[in-house]
Amino acid sequence: MKTVMTCVSVRHGNTEKIAEAMANVLQAELLRPEEINADTLEKIDLFGVGSGIYDEKHHESLFTMVDKLPPVKGIKAFIFSTSGYGEKRVDEYHEPLRSQMEARGFNVIGEFSSLGFDNEGVLRLSGGANKGRPNDEDIKDAENFARTLQRKMSA
Repeated sequence: MKTVMTCVSVRHGNTEKIAEAMANVLQAELLRPEEINADTLEKIDLFGVGSGIYDEKHHESLFTMVDKLPPVKGIKAFIFSTSGYGEKRVDEYHEPLRSQMEARGFNVIGEFSSLGFDNEGVLRLSGGANKGRPNDEDIKDAENFARTLQRKMSA
């Protein structure tokens, strides 16, 4: 199974830690969004897309990337994120990217979200929330999610 993942991790490296854990399990190539193109998609079975959550959605560069890709036919994909809220608001946070990917023809077969250290906005006054996150347990959760994707792909 050939897997490519792309990730944007701007402020604290939270999402990069999660992406690397999943990429290790999936033996995935981890690329920057600007490196993803039509040629990349021709050679893969699974495509992972993720970032931190900024203003209640994924990083803008992921939307730009998906918009520039040609329509695809059923390439399986997954979405992941880190945020101050983790899974509590995952459906809401992932919906804009999920909708855009599905409109482009991707078949989103899984989604993952983890808590991440957040010291933006009002949280800066208190020193931030979720210090030390993602932690070892969050990394294990990401690895288990990746194993679930492997099982789905081989079924």
